[in-house]
Amino acid sequence: MDLTAITALISVCGVISGIIIGWSGRNRTAKHDTKEEARSDAAVRADIEYIKRGIEDIRLEQRAQGKRFDELAERVTRVEESAKQAHKRIDDLKPAEGRR
Repeated sequence: MDLTAITALISVCGVISGIIIGWSGRNRTAKHDTKEEARSDAAVRADIEYIKRGIEDIRLEQRAQGKRFDELAERVTRVEESAKQAHKRIDDLKPAEGRR
C-alpha cells in the first residue's frame, strides 16, 4: 500500500467516526431536550392546576359573599320596616301626651 491509500483510508475512517460521534451526540442531545421539555411541561401543568384550584376557591368565596350580602340586605330591609313602624307608634304617642 502506498502512502496515498493509507492517508485516504485514515481520512475515510476519520469521517465515518466523526459522523458516528456526531449522530450519537445529536441523539443524546435530542433525548436530553425531550426530558427537559417534559419537565417543563409538567411544571407548567402543575402551575395551571394550582391556578385552577385558586380560581375555584375564589369563585366559592365570591358565592358565599353574595349570599351573605343578600342576607344582610334582607335584614336591613326588615330593620327599616321595623323602624318605620316604631316611628309611627312614637308619632301616635306624641299627640296623646300633648293632650294631657
